[in-house]
Amino acid sequence: MILTIDHVQVAMPAGLEADARQFYGKLLGLPELEKPEALKSRGGVWFGLADGRQLHLGVEQDFSPNKKAHPCFVVNGDYEALAHRLEEAGYSIQHDSLNPPIRRFYTHDPFENRLEFADRMSNL
Repeated sequence: MILTIDHVQVAMPAGLEADARQFYGKLLGLPELEKPEALKSRGGVWFGLADGRQLHLGVEQDFSPNKKAHPCFVVNGDYEALAHRLEEAGYSIQHDSLNPPIRRFYTHDPFENRLEFADRMSNL
């Protein structure tokens, strides 16, 4: 029986860890986790989520962004403020009302990977 998910990995191009830290760390507010010593040479960045799960950004040679497949982050707090902060930073937001009562929006990270954000207060 599968219990839960430990982490999700999103691909990124080589050498752009600073962009990952700026977006996921500073803009989204995720704390960076230290990668195990044996994995540091592969590049990429790991981040922690409030519930203990992790988001891994892993370097992929011949990188191609995910346009359809995506993680969905549940926002516990000011959902509208996050959308506004992303827009202010230059990221396009697409609100989705196809599955009420869940409030959610989509955007892309600096590498053009699709990301979804859902409001915890909208009965997920």
